Amino acid sequence: MIDQLEYNTEREKLIIPEYGRHIQKMVDHAISIEDREERNKVTKAIIGVMGNLQPHLRDVPDFQHKLWDQIQIIADFKLDVDSPYPKPEKEVLFAKPAPLGYPQNHPKYRFYGNNIKTMIDVANTWEEGDMKTALVYTIANHMKKCFLNWNKDTVEDQVIFDHLFELSEGKIRLNEDSSEDLSASGDLMRTPSKKKYTKKGGGRSNSNNRNRKRY
Repeated sequence: MIDQLEYNTEREKLIIPEYGRHIQKMVDHAISIEDREERNKVTKAIIGVMGNLQPHLRDVPDFQHKLWDQIQIIADFKLDVDSPYPKPEKEVLFAKPAPLGYPQNHPKYRFYGNNIKTMIDVANTWEEGDMKTALVYTIANHMKKCFLNWNKDTVEDQVIFDHLFELSEGKIRLNEDSSEDLSASGDLMRTPSKKKYTKKGGGRSNSNNRNRKRY
């Protein structure tokens, strides 16, 4: 009796584990049927069982098409039946997707990130005016904050201006003689303090009542 036990490690690998081993065996039996009419009949019965195993997908468009494709996948495309849908091609189904074209950006100043370069490019397209000036100084302040995150020491504004001039390809020029200064390093690196809870009306804290008897 022990010799007749089957372990999953000794069984064939399930192609679609969601349907279980019984569906796999039913499909293998359908492949072995020689009579085509009987094979078609058995295959339709298996399709019905597969649909009952996934009742939540019955309202999905082309649900039957999906089941016929899956039974061919379970059969390793060896099931020769009269399907109402075209038989899927194994080469097309298991074809490897084309590699994605990841952007290969290698900025000179990586501590600023790629978003800063995108913002600078957008600022170059704007017309001169107060809106563009405000955007440029916002970008410069953000660059200063990124610089300080990378280097905790203070940084001169002129260094940020020079980097901005270089990254904008010479189209944005700021200098220390401008009418507006960048934010101070301490303000950019300052973290918001947590608010302490205070009882309204200036009442006493409940800490003094901890040791009092409650009866």
